[in-house]
Amino acid sequence: MTVQDTQYDLHRVEQDESKGRQNDAAQDDRREQARAPDHGQEKHGKPQKPESDTSEKNDDPVVNKSRRRILTRIGLVVLLGAGVLIGYGAYKRQQRNAAAQAELNERENRAPHVRTEKVKAVTDPREIHLPATAQPFETTTIYARQSGYIAKRLVDIGSRVKTGDLLAVISAPEVDDQLTQARAQLLQMQASLEQTEANRTLANVTNNRFTPLVQQGWETKQTGDQNRLNLAALTAAVDVAKANIESQKAQIARLERLQSYERVVAAFNGVVTQRNIDTGSLVTADLISGTPLFALARDDVLRVQVHAPQDAALQLKPGIEATLDVPELPGRSFKGKIARTASALDQASRTLLVEADIANPDGTLTSGLYGTVHFFVPRPEPIIMIPSTAVIFDQHGLQVAIFADGKAHLKKIQIAEDDGAQVQVATGLKADQDLIVNPPAGLTDGAKVTPIPPKKPNEQPQNQPKS
Repeated sequence: MTVQDTQYDLHRVEQDESKGRQNDAAQDDRREQARAPDHGQEKHGKPQKPESDTSEKNDDPVVNKSRRRILTRIGLVVLLGAGVLIGYGAYKRQQRNAAAQAELNERENRAPHVRTEKVKAVTDPREIHLPATAQPFETTTIYARQSGYIAKRLVDIGSRVKTGDLLAVISAPEVDDQLTQARAQLLQMQASLEQTEANRTLANVTNNRFTPLVQQGWETKQTGDQNRLNLAALTAAVDVAKANIESQKAQIARLERLQSYERVVAAFNGVVTQRNIDTGSLVTADLISGTPLFALARDDVLRVQVHAPQDAALQLKPGIEATLDVPELPGRSFKGKIARTASALDQASRTLLVEADIANPDGTLTSGLYGTVHFFVPRPEPIIMIPSTAVIFDQHGLQVAIFADGKAHLKKIQIAEDDGAQVQVATGLKADQDLIVNPPAGLTDGAKVTPIPPKKPNEQPQNQPKS
């Protein structure tokens, strides 16, 4: 049945309904005429029983037949439309299922392009980065060893000095006077020694002359004993005089040493970092309340102290190269070597104190600087280092994808160290395997992949095909 037939039937229904309405109007007129005599009878007090209208109960058979035929046709149209819609829906569903199956088959047979690289065993020295503080190689505080007033001050903070350079002069006249007196006493003792030696020589001559006479009986034995003992006494006096002279020389040397303390000199090459006195200041030489004059630091070589954690402590040995980087001096590195270690870890922090000597001949670095020390530790055996982008982390743990036989094979690994860009693999990988550097999401074990050829030197990068 077509749409035109349906429209024709609807027009026929409208005509029939119009005729039906006309018939109904005619029947209503007839009923009104039939009711008119009844009103007259009521006026005369003789009510009559109204006649039943049989035309309302009986419909027109032609109209009913036409209506049934039209309703039948409308039902067929509705059923036909529903069938068409159901068929169309089944057709579209079949198309979607076919497309999904084709996509699934395409995914199963698709070989995404991946970039691979050979796994290499790294033998380069391990680089350890640790925070460090630079300290002077030698530092000292210079105190006064002689009490007195500062007569001269020749340096100030920041002054560069060398070993033995004069820093200040202390005025101590009482020490100078004591030294002068001691030297005069030494001269007196030396003169007394000469006199005693002369008397001993005379006593020796006398004793030598009288000894034969006493033996021959020309002189008494008393005279011989006196001459002999006088010689012995003068000999002892000479020894005493010599001892006194040596003692006086020692006293003079002590006073000269005290006098030398009036000159404050540099103990080593360095820079003056503190100055606590000025010209005219009174200083005292006392072990407890002594006056500190200057602070001197040697900075041509810096002692860089590092507290190495336990995982690196066993590998840091004297002689290993070290490089110091200071944030305030970008682009410059200062080289040195590990000079000494504490050889024992701190029980509280579990760290090892390591000192590296960094050369600073031009004085660019200053003591107290904070920086980063890089130690280059030789590796006892090769290790496997891979990019962090090659690591797959999912519900199965840590894995990497290896390319072999045109497929990707997932391998579980254990990481020893991770510095963000590179990870050290403890187990799970071997050298010379083809590692997929950037595995696509959802990569499964055994999936087909297509490796991207490595870029040749001086070759411009090309857009990689989408996987």
